[in-house]
Amino acid sequence: MLDATIDADSGTRTDRLVRDISDAIIAGEFEPGDRLDEHSLADRFGVSRTPVREALRQLATSGLVEVRPRRGAVVASLTAEGLAELFGAMAELEATCSRLSAIGMTPFERRRLEAHHDAMETFVTHNDPEGFAAANLTFHTMIYAGAHNGPLAEMAGGLRQRLLPYRRAQFHTPGRLPRSHAEHGAVVKAIIAADASAAHAAMLRHVSLVEDSFERLASAYTRSRTKGLAEA
Repeated sequence: MLDATIDADSGTRTDRLVRDISDAIIAGEFEPGDRLDEHSLADRFGVSRTPVREALRQLATSGLVEVRPRRGAVVASLTAEGLAELFGAMAELEATCSRLSAIGMTPFERRRLEAHHDAMETFVTHNDPEGFAAANLTFHTMIYAGAHNGPLAEMAGGLRQRLLPYRRAQFHTPGRLPRSHAEHGAVVKAIIAADASAAHAAMLRHVSLVEDSFERLASAYTRSRTKGLAEA
């Protein structure tokens, strides 16, 4: 039992580090090409090197970090065009999952999706971006599963993992939580009604707005950083 508790604590610590390091990268605190030294990160976040090493490994799967020979982990250089391509692919995959879910979800799956969406209202009410982000991951995973297409769900899940830091960051954009919840509502309504074309269109619109929200957040970070450097 004790070992399980330690493993759970380690997992929680690593998850928190993944969030903290990805937030710092997206905020521009680390520039593309910067080396992410395990010792420095461990000192900065008050942890041992072990969770830092695991966090960097996970971030490498998202594309935020690259592991290079003789240099270790460095901040990846992802262009705006490359990020736009990833979001475009994500939008198409998720829209297809939504269309298939509208066709093939069981009545139980539809009720469970609707109940989960309703429960997410509390995170909007309490302006809880991290709680909403965790519930949001479950929401989209339920739609992948509801498509009843294993290869498609696997591709959507893999691409989502790459975009997870960006999708989570956009929830810190002012007013994004209620907008995202309303967009989810349109998707749920279409799936419940078994309206495949409406579900496809609603999800396509939702993911495009996710990208727009992240771009606004990134622009705000850039303006803030530029102002800070000018005042230094």
